[in-house]
Amino acid sequence: MANPIILIVNGPNLNLLGKRQPEVYGHETLADIEAACIAHAAALGLEVEFRQSNHEGDLVDWIQGARGRAAGIIVNAGAYTHTSVAILDALLSAEVTCVEVHLSNIHQREEFRHHSFVSKAAKGMICGFGSHGYILALDALARLIRGS
Repeated sequence: MANPIILIVNGPNLNLLGKRQPEVYGHETLADIEAACIAHAAALGLEVEFRQSNHEGDLVDWIQGARGRAAGIIVNAGAYTHTSVAILDALLSAEVTCVEVHLSNIHQREEFRHHSFVSKAAKGMICGFGSHGYILALDALARLIRGS
């Protein structure tokens, strides 16, 4: 039996991690986070598909493609978190358990970042723990998938 698939979707500007505002987002690159997620998922008996795009339609397509195929979705929609009804609708239509992740604590930042469209489709949100938030999200999804 194949390991359950977890789709990890990353939005705009996350390709610049390690270079862009390291005081806010840390020094790790997205490749570092991907490697940590793959290793941790394997230890949990999960398989990871890791994606990033600066284009909203790509994110929507990947999320829609998870329906009936993935056991869970971790989404860091970046700035689209605060603006994208399209990503919300895709998450709702995917009918897959979703965990929202943010590297920074969005509630300690500018007022416009306090609202998340993604949260309406997410089982929970992990924010403010940097890249470790992805590991926490994998742990949460593993428990949810196994019903414990």
